[in-house]
Amino acid sequence: MNLFNLIKIAVRALLRNKGRTLLTMLGIIIGIASVIAMVSLGQSSTISVTEELSSMGSNMIMVSPARQMRGGVNLGRTNARSLDKKDLQTIRQNAKYVDKISPLVTTAAQLIVGGRNHPGSIQGVNPEYLDIRKYELENGAMFTEDDIKRYSKVCVIGKTVVDNLFPDGENPLGKTIRFGAIPMKVVGVLKSKGQNQMGQDQDDVVFVPYTTVQKRFMAITYFNMLFVSAVSESESELAATEITYILRHNHNIKEGTEDDFDIRTQEELLTTINSITKMLTLLLAAIASISLVVGGIGIMNIMYVTVTERTKEIGLRMSIGAQQRDILIQFLSESVILSLLGGIIGIMLGLLLSFGLSKVLDWPFIVSEGAILISFLVCAATGIFFGWYPAKRAANLDPINALRYE
Repeated sequence: MNLFNLIKIAVRALLRNKGRTLLTMLGIIIGIASVIAMVSLGQSSTISVTEELSSMGSNMIMVSPARQMRGGVNLGRTNARSLDKKDLQTIRQNAKYVDKISPLVTTAAQLIVGGRNHPGSIQGVNPEYLDIRKYELENGAMFTEDDIKRYSKVCVIGKTVVDNLFPDGENPLGKTIRFGAIPMKVVGVLKSKGQNQMGQDQDDVVFVPYTTVQKRFMAITYFNMLFVSAVSESESELAATEITYILRHNHNIKEGTEDDFDIRTQEELLTTINSITKMLTLLLAAIASISLVVGGIGIMNIMYVTVTERTKEIGLRMSIGAQQRDILIQFLSESVILSLLGGIIGIMLGLLLSFGLSKVLDWPFIVSEGAILISFLVCAATGIFFGWYPAKRAANLDPINALRYE
């Protein structure tokens, strides 16, 4: 029996009971569609997060005080005062793999313009912070090093702050915003960056000279964090090593003693996030693949029913010369075609589902050729595995008993 006739007979047999065939394929369709969608969305989320972190600066390094423990109580980072101006200057002068560096000092304040107000966070930085965090100016200019030296009362604000305090389209440049009782002149407006993947509004920011925050708002001399950009992404680890050496020397940390600071690179964050998303993708795909097993059991069940219903047909074919191998191949081909057809519909449905969800979530649409190929092969293997026993049972029927079957 040639392949074309084999497929033709198998398809004709499956079309005799269209409703039953469709219901049998349903488990395969749902399983394959779920696996394709989960893998595609997992890859989309990984790329989306990677692009988000890269937009923050792929060569960025964050230095923060280590968490303090006193009497078994975790005081967090805010009480640690391990980073100061000496650290800033020493890193800038001696770290050859460091391109830019900015301190960060933050405090909360109510922003007031006339009768309008907006709760916000003031971030004390230097001019290099914009390049490190990939912010761009839309209007005006960034404050200067002279403003930092003079503790100037100037600020650069984000789009969200503009929309809340100047809702009528008024130009904020040159206007005064009161931070509690302290007036600050707006010298620049940032381009909009929107929300990041964690839902944080990157436009709800107010940048002021860090010395202004230290002296006029908080009366402190230390920094909450240091933001650093390496010369290049490939040299981020070298820059982190340099910073570690410099800070340990500045803080007189002896060999074998833990650091009083933490250093995180974007590469570390990317590696961590990618490993988490891959693990979640595999977990979801594994859960979705349970539907394939259910679908396979459905195929086995329906093939048993088919063999029982067509017992006389099997006996008739054997009586006119069909061999056991012919009967085995015939029923096995029906099982494989049933599984592959469900797989093809499942692949199309999975791609459609992942496309729709990626648009809703504003993620890139990724087609995983590997997942499609594996799904197709799994469908064929499912058809063979779950169809083998019913097909073998049909092939082993005694032709005389089969002809007598009622």
